[in-house]
Amino acid sequence: MAFVMGEGKFRYRVVEQWGNLPEGWDLKEVGGVAVDSQDNVYVFNRGVHPMVVFDREGNFLRSWGEGDYPRAHGIHIDENDHLYLTDDGGHFVRKCDTHGRVLLEIGTPGKSTPYMSGVPFHRCTHTALAPNGDIYVSDGYGNACVHKYSPDGKHLLTWGEPGTGPGQFNIVHNIVADSDGWVYVADRENHRIQVFDGKGRFETQWHDMHRPCGLFCSCRGGRPLFLVGELGPFMSVNVSHPGIGPRLSILDREGKLLARLGSFTGAGTAPGSFIAPHGVAMDSRGDIYVGEVSHTAWPLVFPNKQRPGTVRCLQKLERIPEP
Repeated sequence: MAFVMGEGKFRYRVVEQWGNLPEGWDLKEVGGVAVDSQDNVYVFNRGVHPMVVFDREGNFLRSWGEGDYPRAHGIHIDENDHLYLTDDGGHFVRKCDTHGRVLLEIGTPGKSTPYMSGVPFHRCTHTALAPNGDIYVSDGYGNACVHKYSPDGKHLLTWGEPGTGPGQFNIVHNIVADSDGWVYVADRENHRIQVFDGKGRFETQWHDMHRPCGLFCSCRGGRPLFLVGELGPFMSVNVSHPGIGPRLSILDREGKLLARLGSFTGAGTAPGSFIAPHGVAMDSRGDIYVGEVSHTAWPLVFPNKQRPGTVRCLQKLERIPEP
């Protein structure tokens, strides 16, 4: 019997062992997940095959990017099925078609700018699009800012600096934009999501979350839903602390909590549990895909438990319609 999680309008059936890979293949450290207009699923990961593509049933379609992406981190897909890939190890963003052909590149692959200089990029993390096609890039691990570009890659503005106040960041880990042009930034180590207008002016912030890592906005029907993958506790003093993740939270556009998915008792490998939810996406039917960086997180969340050779890095949660 399939494991069911959530309640009310937000009930999901865990589809175990979703995603059929060719013999001998494995996913490793899924940085990001995206779904195209046909509900095909793009899994951006740190294994030998950086981009692995499945149909909605989990049948393998193709792979690409071998040797071209040092450390997959973020993926965004637009309404024309163009993919925006952010590689934090390579310090670049690439716009590609669904077969991996590069249409635009921002940044110099393999070359970072000085640490905390505010100059793009030093381990950039994710990409989002404004309604007019402008490109936002969160930057990220070696900077504390957001950069904005024109659709053809011209730098327009930068905002943010290290700190804990409004408009300041401590690990700018993920970014999305809604159909009205508001920009939402997962400020991971400040345990919040900050909301800005398209010019980088601070509007508000959302709390009640622990290390927001994955971030996705579903704008269908004019009522945006936000999925937030919360990384949970990793430090020795709170790694076993219940009630703070890892988990998946569902919020409305005001930041009101609608549902939480995951185990109350902490990280786990059982259905309905997470280790390190890093990338999240939703398809046209409301099904959710969760990518995890489980290999990296394992020794931190399970310090006394040997890691198996293969650790689950991708889950599908199938939405259960209301009666």
